[in-house]
Amino acid sequence: MYEWLNALSRGDFDRQQLLAALGARGPAQEALFGLARSLRDQNFPHRSVETRSVVEISNFCSRGCLYCAIGCLPQSEHFTLTPDEFVEIVGLLHARGRKHILLQSGENNSEEWVENVGVSVEKALQVYPDLDFIINLGVLTPTQCLRLRRAGISRAILKFETSNARLYADMKPGDQLDVRLQAIRDLVAAGFGTGSGNIVGLPGQTLDDLAGDLTLLHTLPLTMASSTVFIPGRGSALQDASAGELHTTLNYMALMRIMNPKVLIPTTSSLEKAGPGGQLLGLMAGANTVTIHDGTPRELKEKYPIYSKDRFMPSEEHIRRIVLDAGLVMEEF
Repeated sequence: MYEWLNALSRGDFDRQQLLAALGARGPAQEALFGLARSLRDQNFPHRSVETRSVVEISNFCSRGCLYCAIGCLPQSEHFTLTPDEFVEIVGLLHARGRKHILLQSGENNSEEWVENVGVSVEKALQVYPDLDFIINLGVLTPTQCLRLRRAGISRAILKFETSNARLYADMKPGDQLDVRLQAIRDLVAAGFGTGSGNIVGLPGQTLDDLAGDLTLLHTLPLTMASSTVFIPGRGSALQDASAGELHTTLNYMALMRIMNPKVLIPTTSSLEKAGPGGQLLGLMAGANTVTIHDGTPRELKEKYPIYSKDRFMPSEEHIRRIVLDAGLVMEEF
């Protein structure tokens, strides 16, 4: 076995070990993935993959992140689902047997918007009380966190994107990393099962930055962790930048699992965009969560272009196939 892998197996997460693992390829990468899968299976012995449906409930965003295409949309393309529209969509998902619904939007912490989300979930839970709602809405105030927790939302995701404060400021003008980290802690304090993570491959990012991301993630009280490979957003300020490297992202995911064996880790659609078979490889690197893109109305999907209008949106058939190929089982609907 590789010396750095022995060290990771012992819980030695020194930066030197992390850097060696991030650069692993070929047999070394397979050994890294093997350790990650072993720890996943020890902590999730049922080998079941949590399955979520995503509903993109609004594309309005108050931020101007350089890597995202949503902020480039004209005002005429903006949409926000009403509570009644949301409940109708949730009803269709519930009829398909979905239990976990991820609400995703641009960053907008206006009081009116947060109240819209709270009312939407409250109305949905009145009709479908067995559903589990997860939010990914951006930075919220402590009071807003409590409002949405009282609405019945059980979990929340807020990625820190990068642990490098300088790079963070470059990528998210007018924003500050310490503010975002406090917002993650506010979600935890409000009682949410909380997830966070990074983007791999941002222009100017180094392997040392990624090692820092892993160390930061390890210190946060999380129940979920994720990593997204950078895909240049068409129309964004970084549209001509090079995409992130798939195998570095997969190695990062494996290290997330090794350092945080009990958390849920998704294999994201961006992995498939980065390379054919990328989402299956994510499962092989220790992931155990998948998302089916079947909640956003068809006519609105192209109005939520995180990186482009032709982004990869996994179907149920695709998800079932990769879970089976990974030797795992779909969560029962």
